[in-house]
Amino acid sequence: MLRLKLLLLGAAALLAVTAPVEPTNAQDADWGCQVLLCAASVAPSWHQIPYCVPPMMKLITAMARPHFSWPICKGAGAGAPGFERYEACPAGFTVDYSSQGSDNNWNREPDLCIKRVNRCGQGFYYERNSCIDTITQPRPLKDQPYYFDIRQQSGKPQRFWFDLNK
Repeated sequence: MLRLKLLLLGAAALLAVTAPVEPTNAQDADWGCQVLLCAASVAPSWHQIPYCVPPMMKLITAMARPHFSWPICKGAGAGAPGFERYEACPAGFTVDYSSQGSDNNWNREPDLCIKRVNRCGQGFYYERNSCIDTITQPRPLKDQPYYFDIRQQSGKPQRFWFDLNK
C-alpha cells in the first residue's frame, strides 16, 4: 500500500508539473493517468483498490468497442501498454517456433513448448528413428500479460505487469 501511495504522489507531482490545471488528488487525474496509476499498483493490485475499479472497468468495457484507442497519460510518457501472452517454457523445454500457433494461424506467437528426449541412451542419437521422443506441452499463459514501462527518477524504466480480468 505504501508503494501505491508513493506512486500516486509521484504521478500527482508529475501531473502538477505537466498539466495546465494542477490536480489536487489522484482522482482528479485524467482517465489515461488513472489507468496508468492503477495498472502500476503491485501490492495490492488494482482489483483491491476501490478507487481503481471504476476506471479499469471503464477501460475493459471500452476495449470491446470497435476502433478502441488506449487512454494515454501524456504527462507520464508511458504510451500504450505492452502485451506478452505467454510465460517462458518450463526448464528443459524451448519454444517450438515451428508451431506458430497450434491452430495453424501463422500470425500468432508460438504457443507450444518442446523437448526432445533420447531414449536410446548416451552415445546414440538417431534423428529419424524411435530413439528420439518429442514431448510438447502448451506454453503457460501469463496471469498478468499487460505491462507498462514507467520511467523512474533514475531515468531507467521499471516494468509493471497487470491484468484486465474483471
